[in-house]
Amino acid sequence: MTSVSQPAAPSLGRIMLMVLVPFGSGYFLSYLFRAVNAVVAPDLVKEIELSASGLGLLTAAYLFAFAAFQLPLGILLDRFGPRRVQTCLLLTAATGALLFGIAESEIALIAARAMIGLGFAGGLMASFKAVALWAPPGRMPLLNSWVMAFGGIGVMAASTPADMAVQEFGWRAVFVAMACATALVALMIWVVVPRRGEAGDAPRESLGQQLRALRTIYSDAEFWRVVPIITVMCGAHVAIQTLWAGPWLADVADLDRDAVALTLTLMAAAFTVGVLGSGALADWVRRFGYGPLSVMSVMTVLFLISVVGLILAPEGWTTPLWLLFAMTGQLGILGYPHIAEHFGTALAGRAGTAVNLLVFGAAFAIQYGFGAVLDHWPSDDGYPPEAYATALGIVLGMLVVTFLWMVLQKPKVRV
Repeated sequence: MTSVSQPAAPSLGRIMLMVLVPFGSGYFLSYLFRAVNAVVAPDLVKEIELSASGLGLLTAAYLFAFAAFQLPLGILLDRFGPRRVQTCLLLTAATGALLFGIAESEIALIAARAMIGLGFAGGLMASFKAVALWAPPGRMPLLNSWVMAFGGIGVMAASTPADMAVQEFGWRAVFVAMACATALVALMIWVVVPRRGEAGDAPRESLGQQLRALRTIYSDAEFWRVVPIITVMCGAHVAIQTLWAGPWLADVADLDRDAVALTLTLMAAAFTVGVLGSGALADWVRRFGYGPLSVMSVMTVLFLISVVGLILAPEGWTTPLWLLFAMTGQLGILGYPHIAEHFGTALAGRAGTAVNLLVFGAAFAIQYGFGAVLDHWPSDDGYPPEAYATALGIVLGMLVVTFLWMVLQKPKVRV
């Protein structure tokens, strides 16, 4: 049997052009769709007459479907490769976006947004799997951060640019246009990305063997030492920045719509700087024997400081605190290469999606739960600061407990 030859050591430039740009474009769209509801929320509330919990449920439907597909996604990525899987999923997302743009009821909007979430379930994990297949030894944190930077650009696109487009053309036309863009990215991945890690490139495991591998992952002590803080940190960041940051800025900071959109844009820029800087920092400190978890731990402390600050809401500190929140909140991703290296390339897809299942399950619960907490206060003209402080206080408690859980246990591998 003739083996399939692979490039031995592709340059970072080739990896960027042939792998990171196509997959990163999918992740850009994933974050654009994930965050755009923070901008269109006033239009949806006005047209559909949603409560805070209703808005949270509509927005979180994306996260629920996203999370529910993570375990099947990991099996598919390891079995068929990221190129095939991501192309099919993006076509699903494009269909969901089109349906969202023409939906007339709350139920239809929820179903369409769930379909979008299903279609973007592989946005990050397919990219990370591609990095695991192509990255030179030790460079996964750096390349993963480059992928995440595409997400930061997506968040920026979901702020002021999206708000301008919605005000000019309406939210329905914007979603139809995004559906077309998603279909084009699916075509780009299919045509541009070289075949690697697809069915036939390696000995194929049976479905039973693949499921047993998941049991191995979920019974691993190092997995459960590290993943709880990744879950709460990344989940809280996704839940809050992609929805509740906008209402907080309007209700607590008393900003108008344009000022809210501008602040969300600055937060998106901070997010991008944070993921790029953390990847470069992790790549640098590995020369001195430190792994990505060391950088993640420092960033977690900074994230905790930002949440405490937002609870106290000191006058004049609104923008710096939200920028710190945006810059550090998603840096739990530094745990992903740690987990991938711990389990090895063969299990990288399933290990990553095993983490992602928990992250986006938490994001769904926090996004919906945040709105449920707010609904305990009257909402005649927005919600009072103490409502947001209570919801953020619950998030802070979860962050502190899971962070202490990680740092107080003895590492099973080098961090």
